Amino acid sequence: MSAGAAEAAGEGGYTRIVRIDPAGWPFVLGGLLLAIIALWLFKPVVGITILVLTTFFLFFFRDPERRIVAPDTAVLSPADGRVMVAGASATQAFPADRWQQISIFLSPMDVHVNRLPVSGRVMSVKYHPGRFLPAYRSEAGELNEFTEVTIDHEGRTVVVRQIVGILARRIVCRINEGDVVRAGDRFGVMKFGSRMDVFLPLGAVLQTKVGEKVVGGETVLAMMPDVRSDTSGGAAPVSLVH
Repeated sequence: MSAGAAEAAGEGGYTRIVRIDPAGWPFVLGGLLLAIIALWLFKPVVGITILVLTTFFLFFFRDPERRIVAPDTAVLSPADGRVMVAGASATQAFPADRWQQISIFLSPMDVHVNRLPVSGRVMSVKYHPGRFLPAYRSEAGELNEFTEVTIDHEGRTVVVRQIVGILARRIVCRINEGDVVRAGDRFGVMKFGSRMDVFLPLGAVLQTKVGEKVVGGETVLAMMPDVRSDTSGGAAPVSLVH
């Protein structure tokens, strides 16, 4: 694959290829180089330690394929992790009388490749500098550094934030304003522990709860109103074409 891949054991004993996110290769190749130098010039324990760290980088930046199967009205999880918030918005920029919020905490052991929750047109991509508080703290969603992506989902606005944590110090976002995107598509990665927030209009019906383990691109977090049955005057969601 163009972005690089690693082998892993699949079901039934066959070998499958696991993609590695491009952001991971500088860490992996740099680690291998340092390990070779350390094994050559220093004690073996130093080189072995660096090799172990390099193996962790391979694990951290893994990017497994996901089977995107969902109804047209589904809002998909943008990341692997555990749900911290599911209900009325707790973020000042998104008043609770107009917005619902789903927050997902990603531990260093989770896949950190981010996927789009809905299809539509990207209206804006904004970077906000900030602090590096632990991502599980409620105030981290507003005080920490984050990138905010706003998507026009056939007239309905859906917002997703990539939020850094105490370990995550860099956000990679690979989409731009004006892009037409599909639900479940990869759009970025966060390095070494982080959080994602999704903001939905009140008409969305949440399908997840606090404490649930979710899978990026597969778990349905919410259902948007169907245009065929929506009599509120709102616009329709886009079909999830993949």
